[in-house]
Amino acid sequence: MDALNYAKRLQKMIQCKTISVKDSYDGKEFTKLRDVMEELFPLVHEKAKKLIFGDDCWIYCIEGKDKSRNIMLMSHHDVVAVDGKWKYDGFSGEIAEDKIWGRGTVDTKTPLFAEFSALEELLAEGFEPACNVYIGSSHNEEIAGDGIPKALEYFKEKGINFEVVLDEGGAVIEPPVGGMKVEKCAMVAVHEKGFYHLNCTATTGSAHAGLTAGQKATPVERMSAFIQEISCKNIFIRRLNPQITAMFKYMAPHCKFPMNIVFGNLWLFGGVLKKIMPSLSPAAGGLLGTTCVFNRIQGSAEEKCCTARATLRPVDGSDWEQDLLVFIETAKKYDISVEVDEKSEYHEPADMNRPQFAYTFDCIRKIFPEYPPIPMILPAGTDARHLTEICPCILRFAPIRLSAQQLASVHSENENIDIDAIGLAVDFYREFLKNYR
Repeated sequence: MDALNYAKRLQKMIQCKTISVKDSYDGKEFTKLRDVMEELFPLVHEKAKKLIFGDDCWIYCIEGKDKSRNIMLMSHHDVVAVDGKWKYDGFSGEIAEDKIWGRGTVDTKTPLFAEFSALEELLAEGFEPACNVYIGSSHNEEIAGDGIPKALEYFKEKGINFEVVLDEGGAVIEPPVGGMKVEKCAMVAVHEKGFYHLNCTATTGSAHAGLTAGQKATPVERMSAFIQEISCKNIFIRRLNPQITAMFKYMAPHCKFPMNIVFGNLWLFGGVLKKIMPSLSPAAGGLLGTTCVFNRIQGSAEEKCCTARATLRPVDGSDWEQDLLVFIETAKKYDISVEVDEKSEYHEPADMNRPQFAYTFDCIRKIFPEYPPIPMILPAGTDARHLTEICPCILRFAPIRLSAQQLASVHSENENIDIDAIGLAVDFYREFLKNYR
């Protein structure tokens, strides 16, 4: 199918205003999208077993030759609201300037369209997959909703495990560092940072309030001094974890001198690299270990209590345990108690030694030969994180080629994607499904 026909079909999905709203669900636009999907992909709907979890989380399954094995492609069909000034209406799906415009073109209706298109085309050719193929799409990923968690309960109840899951996260984008010899890289997130919400409390009435660090007496003074110490001192473990080491290893052959030498010889330059990464950018420094942000503080000089909420984002589970102890010990200096919120999460990284990891990278090289695949750590959260206990190889990669503007348009104005990028995404999923063994 040519690029324009793909775009016209995708346009119908973009025109469905499937906006997810916290603590609310209006099914009108979601029902409209379901009807569109049945119209666009009749063979998938004829041959697949379909389950819905919660209000509108879809799980489709096409049985394969070996019914004991499973793989899954994931996206989500909910979007955020359209705000700001747009060049074209945010839900028009306007096809102009060799692009298709609208909310969801990047995040993530284009990948979803490509997954379904690939499967639909292969089924029309008589394709029978080597194992069971699932497509999962949540209606409330944008609000960290219950769609995929409810699907997880079903999978666990049925004893369904997955060899590999592909979800959003990475894409074909500009290189993560300067000095590379390629225009873009296919960034594949093999891990995403966890999050722990810590509730910190300082009260009056301590017999030793006047003896706390810095001789701060009131709850507000002590909390302020504590936040300053956590923010200014480097108290957390910093190291080049396996995922970041892999990122530099895969980047090295595509870097210019001298970075090819530095990245290719971490045994020699790793220590120096670890020291300079925080100076490159906060994002780069955050890949070395746990980061901390205080996002709420409440209290006054007259009140007997001051509370603060901190969010810690760990990279490594074992490092996190030590980081938490250091955080708590620092809080004790200011007579501050710390409790971990029950909503906190940490999920294990993908096993890069699995054959599915190598296979996915081979598929990327076939479809995007000029763009090398590079492992990375994702600072944001995806639906796929919920499935780590039933899948050892979750790879967060949407096969969409994006400019810097298109990447920045996620959750912002003028979200769009090149028309010819849609076909490449379909080609990737066709390659992945057709040759998976």
